[in-house]
Amino acid sequence: MKPVINRLDARDDGFPATLRRLLAFEAGEDAHIEQAVAGILQNVRERGDAAVLEYTAEFDRLQAATMQDLEITPDECAAALSALEPARRTALEAAAHRVRIYHERQRTESWQYEEADGTVLGQKITPMDRVGLYVPGGKAAYPSSVLMNAIPAKVAGVAEVIMVTPTPDGVRNPLVLAAAAVAGVDRVVAIGGAQAVGALAYGTESIAAVDKIVGPGNAYVAAAKRRVFGTVGIDMVAGPSEILIICDGSTPADWIAMDLFSQAEHDELAQAILLCPDADFLEQVQASIERLLPTMPRADILRKSLADRGALIHVRDLDEAVAIANDIAPEHLEISTENASELAAQIRHAGAIFLGRFSSEALGDYCAGPNHVLPTARTARFSSPLGVYDFQKRSSIIQVSRAGAITLGAIAAELADGEGLPAHAQSARYRLNSKT
Repeated sequence: MKPVINRLDARDDGFPATLRRLLAFEAGEDAHIEQAVAGILQNVRERGDAAVLEYTAEFDRLQAATMQDLEITPDECAAALSALEPARRTALEAAAHRVRIYHERQRTESWQYEEADGTVLGQKITPMDRVGLYVPGGKAAYPSSVLMNAIPAKVAGVAEVIMVTPTPDGVRNPLVLAAAAVAGVDRVVAIGGAQAVGALAYGTESIAAVDKIVGPGNAYVAAAKRRVFGTVGIDMVAGPSEILIICDGSTPADWIAMDLFSQAEHDELAQAILLCPDADFLEQVQASIERLLPTMPRADILRKSLADRGALIHVRDLDEAVAIANDIAPEHLEISTENASELAAQIRHAGAIFLGRFSSEALGDYCAGPNHVLPTARTARFSSPLGVYDFQKRSSIIQVSRAGAITLGAIAAELADGEGLPAHAQSARYRLNSKT
């Protein structure tokens, strides 16, 4: 019988290979999905609103004569917010406030400096004009994703945030609409799937093309985002959710088990791993998992996720745990130890780092403040959480003085000659002895 969760020991000779197999995840490209998405995108590009309406009727079973019929007005979003029970509205608004305050610190400003000869160099920061936000509908409706994607865009100064969200059979998720109102989304359209991505990327008669598309979606949405990248920017093509916990055994075992559950419950491909030098504590955590698992509403998903991709790993010491963590480069890293800050100083690769026993990953998903859109599948080695900087652009400023043209012109001309680009060289030399 397959164990409820894999047990590994870092001291075993075959550990590196075993860990690599456990971590392996190839998103792959389903030929059927890719073919279907290519056709949908081409149809939307060529036929605009008409194609979007047809696909909405086909996939969401939602008949609409015009795109106007699919608009969700600001008044409807505001009404959804007003209709929330007080405790939920308070929680939503508190989370939005914390996310906004955190991201305001990420905003950068333009700068410049002047050299001795009068040449001015600098950098101009400008926001994107228009951003598209994809929000899943139906069963997978996540108002927290609305906050995490829309608020940084608005803090960055994006003029228009257009949210698209499918509403199968016309059912609209009130909490998602309420989140749109709180986050300051400018426009909401009840469309989804690859057709919504195409509408945002290429524009239609009723939807202006955006500069960037952000937000999670199913395999069709992910495939569509990959295909339109280059025409527009995208946030990332995210893999399954991940949590890696480093624990010294000082945190209650039930807490650690539930933290592992918090990511494993996302889907069967999610990954939850614990690193600990205390073998007895690993036994306690496994016992907690086995005891708590049957009580969880998403137990079937948890069982498959933990059995296929989860692990309790015995390490020699916490230094080895840090080394393994840096190799894994997890999306979420909990350091549940007495010396969490010291260990965090050694971490080089992680999407978000949670320090201490009270910093559960779940708080980061909803209301701590930092963004929950994080790099997965080891991409934290070169990627960062979504932030205000993802919605701002940098332009270089170069204002060369007469004296600077003489100094820089000589340098540029010499290098241009070396590269065999005579027009470059002559362009620079024209200004060396200019009398104008």
